[in-house]
Amino acid sequence: MPRYDRLGASSRLRFFDPLPHLAAAGLDVSTAPFFDDGYLRRLYAGQPVKGWTLAGRYRRRMAAMKAAGRTDLLWIEKEALPWLPAGVERRLFGGRPYVLDFDDAWHLRYAGHRLAPVRRLLGHKLERLVAGATLTVVANDALASWAEAAGARRLLRLPTPVDLARYQAALAPDRPSGNRPPGNRPPGEFRVGWIGTPSSARYLAALAEPLAALAASGPLTLVTIARHPVALPGVPEEFIPWSEAGETAALAGIDAGIMPLPHTPFAQGKSGFKLLQYMAAGKAVVASPVGENRRIVADGVTGLWADSPEGWVQALETLRTDLDLRHRLAAAGRDLVAREYDLAVLGPRLAAALAQVVRA
Repeated sequence: MPRYDRLGASSRLRFFDPLPHLAAAGLDVSTAPFFDDGYLRRLYAGQPVKGWTLAGRYRRRMAAMKAAGRTDLLWIEKEALPWLPAGVERRLFGGRPYVLDFDDAWHLRYAGHRLAPVRRLLGHKLERLVAGATLTVVANDALASWAEAAGARRLLRLPTPVDLARYQAALAPDRPSGNRPPGNRPPGEFRVGWIGTPSSARYLAALAEPLAALAASGPLTLVTIARHPVALPGVPEEFIPWSEAGETAALAGIDAGIMPLPHTPFAQGKSGFKLLQYMAAGKAVVASPVGENRRIVADGVTGLWADSPEGWVQALETLRTDLDLRHRLAAAGRDLVAREYDLAVLGPRLAAALAQVVRA
């Protein structure tokens, strides 16, 4: 039971992409997303979502849960019924074993909600669900610590997998993005890439001054692969609308990828997936040393850390001027993805864990 259809990154990467590996392990999986792609398109466009539309989502989810009465296991992304108490969900499970999957600190959305009634009613909802789950799957160490404290019976740490084979085309040297032919690329231009959703674009604001300073000292373009441009003052930007089919070609046109994060509890629970995408595409990375970023990036080995405006300027200027270092970091990063984060590695691991739960 994924939260979204394929347009939702967490559902696509952690539920839909591993399905062939689950089938290979003999598991028959039926999917019933809570939100459809139309919901996400409206959300990303800033359009209001009508109440009757959401009511229909609840009716369909509850009907899917009823129809799944003979299944051996419920595999749920985060929660089955958003904004409803844990007790309601547990009753609808009908005693069937269930597995929960978390890729970020979702529990903080309830526990830190601005409305006190929401905090009282739902502040510990996900902890209660975790305590009753047969298996809890988490994407990183911060979530593992939270799930253990919540009383998880059994825990699987499974990073969000990258389908490395999809990124092979991005390895061609100096390949430009689809929006800029080779002859139109300014001499010496340094192309800094960022890929992400509207909810994470706000983190780029912290790099407005560092990127503007770098742009003032030499040709630099911020390549944003997203739903909307970010329009940082003084920073030349090339906006490439994100699509699942086009993201690898877009990443082929950058020189280095970035992932800024603040030191906040929610950011500590982020999984660093965009870093893995850059690495899979054969690109050097610069990241804030926050949460899972610290596990993925070994400073000076698989990427560079930056934790202040001055640090970001220094790290990106180093990559701009030192091509050999850029290539060494990129090669080490791709090797890391191949060993520890490739779908070919993690898909079978997930399938084995779910199959074991079903057999038990």
